[in-house]
Amino acid sequence: MIEVVREIPVRRPAGEVLEYLADFAHAVEWDPGTVECVRVGAGGVVPGARWRNVSVFRGRRTELVYELAARESDRLVFVGRNRTVTARDEITVGPAPGGTVVRYRARLRFHGLARLAGPFVRGEFERLADAAARRMPEVLDGG
Repeated sequence: MIEVVREIPVRRPAGEVLEYLADFAHAVEWDPGTVECVRVGAGGVVPGARWRNVSVFRGRRTELVYELAARESDRLVFVGRNRTVTARDEITVGPAPGGTVVRYRARLRFHGLARLAGPFVRGEFERLADAAARRMPEVLDGG
């Protein structure tokens, strides 16, 4: 399993940040690896809502279907799956001086033969997490 954690300060209020991040379609704006993310189905952004996410990783397109597994006043949990990986993204928001701190924690569990690649791709996931941590404040704070 690979786990990456980043704490990201932003100037926006926590409630606005959580509302924005709850719609996983916005990942295309703040996650540099995501090239497409569209809602599957209709209805509110409540537990059970799903998105089809297409990312590029090491030059290859990967598709996962993410589901909002939990939505609380300060926390979101998304679980994405495909044949080779299960991703669990946990996002918490809390007050910080001058705004909000977003704690982003991603866990990737590979299945089958893909488990063998885990140690070799950890560095790339760390770089993607760093890029997302730089991009999220740009998007949320407008620069």
